[in-house]
Amino acid sequence: MDLPSSVEGTLELLGTGNYVAERSLATALYLSLRLDRPLFLEGEAGVGKTEIAKVLSQTLGRRLIRLQCYEGLDVAAAVYEWNYPRQMIEIRLAEAASGAHAQDRDQLAADIFNDRFLIKRPLLQALEPHAEGAPVLLIDEIDRTDEPFEAFLLELLSDFQVTIPELGTIKAAEPPIVIITSNRTREIHDALKRRCLYHWVDFPSPERERAILKLKVPDAGPALSAEIVGFVHKLRALDLFKLPGVAETLDWAEALLQLDAVALDPGTVDSTLGVLLKYQDDIARLQGSEAMKLLDAVRAELAEKPLG
Repeated sequence: MDLPSSVEGTLELLGTGNYVAERSLATALYLSLRLDRPLFLEGEAGVGKTEIAKVLSQTLGRRLIRLQCYEGLDVAAAVYEWNYPRQMIEIRLAEAASGAHAQDRDQLAADIFNDRFLIKRPLLQALEPHAEGAPVLLIDEIDRTDEPFEAFLLELLSDFQVTIPELGTIKAAEPPIVIITSNRTREIHDALKRRCLYHWVDFPSPERERAILKLKVPDAGPALSAEIVGFVHKLRALDLFKLPGVAETLDWAEALLQLDAVALDPGTVDSTLGVLLKYQDDIARLQGSEAMKLLDAVRAELAEKPLG
């Protein structure tokens, strides 16, 4: 499928993949696609950053190549490494067949450092040509890596190429679609951000979150969905250790349906807070009277502004 030719087309493309996007996000994505620039998405966990790459892969019919970042990630895991066991076997066979002449050793050194012995990791795979078009490269949670790995990425993000000392520079014939995500557990260096277009993915408005819920969990119904979204937004206004994201909203709606809930009640809220909140201190703070206060406030607001 061709890339969208407008911001409206980008919104439609995301909608085709069941992603409810704000226009500002669609604009940033459209510009990223048209300018061949990586898109750096920052925001709280669970707001839908990773999902954008998945939706692009699905709707454009492109391969998704995902590099999940973690502390200690290095070139061998992210870009390439040599298949040393196979190289050693090749060396032993060559020595047994031809002896150990200097000329043979020089030729052998050239032979074992070729593509046959190269193990290609996600970043190198993303530079290869693909029949369906340039792949979608997702560099997920880059804030989990360290600064040396960020520095290594600069060449890739600037010129869509990597340098392998034994082979030289490998450059993409067609730049991959690069989506980089960060949960902002630490600041990313400006040098990397300058090579990208930037967009902050915020928690959605109540209206957009209800639209997401209607699309993803249609069986919840408008009344229950309104209570769910209202309660989650009340939680996000509190000083919690970890605020619930859209992913938790969807999980909670699915859990409530499994319990045959048609509306929120204090008992059900208390017993299912572990779906929304992931830290015991947060759960203990909300259980009981605090959750009841939030639920009463949600019901009062819905009574004043009933859904049309």
